[in-house]
Amino acid sequence: MKQLTTLLLAAALAVPLTSMAASAHDSHGSAETHQLQLNAGKKWDTDAPLRQAMTAVHASVTKILPAAHAGKATAADYDAFGNAVGQQVAYMVENCKLPPEADAQLHIIVADLVAGAEAAQGKHGEGKRAAGVVQVAQASNAYGKYFSHSGWKAVKLPH
Repeated sequence: MKQLTTLLLAAALAVPLTSMAASAHDSHGSAETHQLQLNAGKKWDTDAPLRQAMTAVHASVTKILPAAHAGKATAADYDAFGNAVGQQVAYMVENCKLPPEADAQLHIIVADLVAGAEAAQGKHGEGKRAAGVVQVAQASNAYGKYFSHSGWKAVKLPH
């Protein structure tokens, strides 16, 4: 993730996740205007830091999802989840080295991870916390659909 590494790393270390998402959007346009694509019909290659970070995100979302769905997750649970996702995004930004085309695709997923983490932390209203967890789960599933990660399993979403 060479092109945006310095900017996002600085943002991850110095400002809240909200600003980090804005930085990602400012650098490459709105994530809503970009659509994930395969690499000539194949999944994009990954590197070890990306796989490590996404495995940790997967574990975090899988852990909190049942409680969030049941309405039993606490504000502290959501905050810890959002922080864990934010830490993995920062790690990814600092350590992941993908070719520019794959990097651009990953930025779409990173923007969704950041937005979901923010929502889980209540930054878009208390009623959006569970939806933030779902957004992170969906971003994780998109990662598995578009990026090559041996052994990756989709997060099972309720309903």
